Amino acid sequence: MFKKILIANRGEIAVRIIRACKEWGISTVAIHSDVDRESMHVKLSDESVCVGSSQPLNSYLNIPAIMSAIELTNAEAVHPGYGFLSENPSFAKILEENKIKFIGPSSKLIEMMGDKIQAKKIAKKYGLPVIEGSEDGVSNLSKAKEIANKIGFPVLIKAAGGGGGKGMKIVQNDVEFENLFLAARSEAKKYFGNDEVYIEKFFQNPRHIEVQIVSGKNRTVHLYERDCSVQRRHQKLIEETPSPILNEKVRKDLLEKTVNMVNQIGYEGAGTVEFIYEDGKFYFLEMNTRIQVEHPVTEMVTGIDLVKEQINIAFTGDTALKQDDIKPRGHAIECRINAEDPSKNFQPSPGRITMCHQPSGFRTRVDGAIYQGYKVTPFYDSMVCKLVCHGRNRTEAIQRMRRSLDEFVIEGITTTIELHKQLLSHKKFIESDFNVSWLDKEKII
Repeated sequence: MFKKILIANRGEIAVRIIRACKEWGISTVAIHSDVDRESMHVKLSDESVCVGSSQPLNSYLNIPAIMSAIELTNAEAVHPGYGFLSENPSFAKILEENKIKFIGPSSKLIEMMGDKIQAKKIAKKYGLPVIEGSEDGVSNLSKAKEIANKIGFPVLIKAAGGGGGKGMKIVQNDVEFENLFLAARSEAKKYFGNDEVYIEKFFQNPRHIEVQIVSGKNRTVHLYERDCSVQRRHQKLIEETPSPILNEKVRKDLLEKTVNMVNQIGYEGAGTVEFIYEDGKFYFLEMNTRIQVEHPVTEMVTGIDLVKEQINIAFTGDTALKQDDIKPRGHAIECRINAEDPSKNFQPSPGRITMCHQPSGFRTRVDGAIYQGYKVTPFYDSMVCKLVCHGRNRTEAIQRMRRSLDEFVIEGITTTIELHKQLLSHKKFIESDFNVSWLDKEKII
C-alpha cells in the first residue's frame, strides 16, 4: 500500500480522506492556506504544508505550490477530494508525468468526461438515453435560435465548460431568448474562459438521480442510486438513497446501462453518473470523475468505504468489490449544513463558532471539520458539515434525522439547521412529492 498520501483539499472531505488513510496505516500530508492553519484537517494530518494565501487561486488551486509540497514531503500519491483540482486534467497529467499517483481516473478520462458535449456523445454511443439538444457548443446567436426553435421551448442554456449553475439559464419563449443567451455566454466566458454554451430541452418537473460506480481494470460495479432532488438554484441540500420514486424495472435498466457505459470507457476509480428523471424516463446529464459530497449515504446503506476503495484501486489497479456482494440495507439521508442565513436569501455567515455540539447515537454520522472555537472564513464554500442518518426504511431515516437535527447546536454563526428541520417535517418531503424546482418555487422559510 502507499506509504504517504498528500490531500489536495480542505475542510470535511480532507478530514474524511485522512480518516481512511489512517485505517490503511498511510501517513498523510495536509496542504493549507494561511487562513486555514487551525483547520481540523491540518490538526489531524501527520504533516502539513502552507501553499499560499486565502484566495483559492493562490493556494488550493496553486499547482506549482502543491507540486513543491509533494516534493518536499516525498508523497507518493495525491487524493484531490471534490471541487478544487479534482476534475482538472492538467493537474492529473502533471502528476502522471512526475510519476505521482493521482487517486482518480486518468487525465485523458477526466478531460473526456469533463467536456459536457463530448460526454453526452459518449453516453449516447454506449446506450444511455440523452437529452435532446445541440450536438456541439454554440456561440452564434442565429444558430442558437435555430436549435432552440427545433427543440421547442422551454429550453435550458448551459455553459459547455462548467457547472454549479454558472452560465445556466432557463428560457421560456422566443422573446426572451436573445437576452438570456447573451447573458449565459457572458457568464460562461467569465467563469470558465469559454463562451460556448449548449442548448437542450428543459424539463418542468424532473428529479435528479445519480448512480455511484466503482471501477477497476478487472470490472465495473454500481453501488445503486441516490436521489438529490432537494435543491436550491441547482445546489443540492438533501440527498438520499434509495430513490423513493424509482420502481425496480427502471432501477435495473438505469444501473445496467450505467455500468455498461463506464466499463466501455475504461474508467478507473470511483465516479458518479448523473441523470434527469421525469415521467418514468431517465436521461444522461453528466459524469463526475471524483468522489461526491453525498457519498456517505451510499456508504451507510452498502457498508462500503468508498474512499478506502478509491485508494485501493489507485494502488492495485483493480476493485475488490463484486456486484453480488453489494447488498444495500435500509435508507439513508444526508443534510448539508451550510454557514448561511436562509432568512436573508442564504447570505453567507462566516465567523467564530462559540458553541458546537454535534449529534450522535444509533446510525447517526457527522462528516465535518468544525469544532468549538473554529473560525469559518468567507473565502471558501459555505458547507461546514454533513449530517447523515440511516434507518431500516425511509420513515425511520426521516425520524432519526429530525432527532439528530434537534440535537445539533452551532452558535456564533447562522446555519441551515433550522431550514432542514422544516424540510424534514414538510408534507411534500415526507410524501416524496417534489422535484428539483420545489424550493425555488415554494417559500419554506
